[in-house]
Amino acid sequence: MGDQSSGRAARDTFPGNYFMPSLTAILRLTRPIHLLLALLTYGLGLGIARYLGGLFQPLPQIIGGVSLLFLLAASSLLIEYFRPPAEPILAGETRAQREALRPLLLIISTALLAGAALLAFLLYLQGYLPINDALLFVLYLLLCLSLAVPPTRLVERGIGEIITAFLLAVLAPAISFLMVFPGLHPFLTGFTFPLFLLALAWQLATSFEQYPDHLKYGRRVLLMRLSWQRAVPIHNGLLIVAYFFLAVLPFLGVPFVLTWPSLLTLPIAAWQMLMLRNISDGMKPVWNALNIAATVVFGLTTYLITITFWLR
Repeated sequence: MGDQSSGRAARDTFPGNYFMPSLTAILRLTRPIHLLLALLTYGLGLGIARYLGGLFQPLPQIIGGVSLLFLLAASSLLIEYFRPPAEPILAGETRAQREALRPLLLIISTALLAGAALLAFLLYLQGYLPINDALLFVLYLLLCLSLAVPPTRLVERGIGEIITAFLLAVLAPAISFLMVFPGLHPFLTGFTFPLFLLALAWQLATSFEQYPDHLKYGRRVLLMRLSWQRAVPIHNGLLIVAYFFLAVLPFLGVPFVLTWPSLLTLPIAAWQMLMLRNISDGMKPVWNALNIAATVVFGLTTYLITITFWLR
């Protein structure tokens, strides 16, 4: 989803009354679903650390989570700010409206970046952000910027979805985990790896609806790099490997009581694969169903794993 026109925000008409309605549009451009999913995975890292006996202190962990959300939101806004002139930020915009919106995106994203850096620096000064976690935070910042800002602008290089999946499913829980626990643990990697695969499959699935726009504007997103013919089996393979890995975790030392809730979304994943296969076979797509299923598979699986750790 990294180089799509911000989901439904791109399909909204540009507000006629500029200031107040535009705030709603800007909120949509921050990709709230990304923020929600990052919040879930951040909570997963805290939950695993708490389960393993880490000392949980609410205020520093909340501040750390807010700083990551600020970075992610800033990255989304910068993606839109640097969007090529031929592509609309919001459908129906005039040139004057676009030129009025872009400086606002830059100002807000700069403020979010500054706020995130300040919060992280305060955590570091107070000793709540150890050096290894601080390095991960810097990596998170650099990846958020590299997604959006030229000359890297990874959303246009066919790997934006991979970086986004890494930010959401791997780095966010790792940062929160290391704020509470002194080092990485197999439980963390055991759950973040399949979640990374689910996050990547989610982005591939939701990218299919935007395929005509990808062609029209020459976007070099992952779907276009792979071609839809190869993307379908790769998408299905990602889901199969993710659930296989979750199923074998008990044989790798993870208690079954921690893993079985994550398998409850397997029927939805199977339905998701069936829908995408039918679309590739020429059946009429039901995009809302596919997008919802893909989001639920990643989001609900993350939630079920997270709540399981918090309740233990």
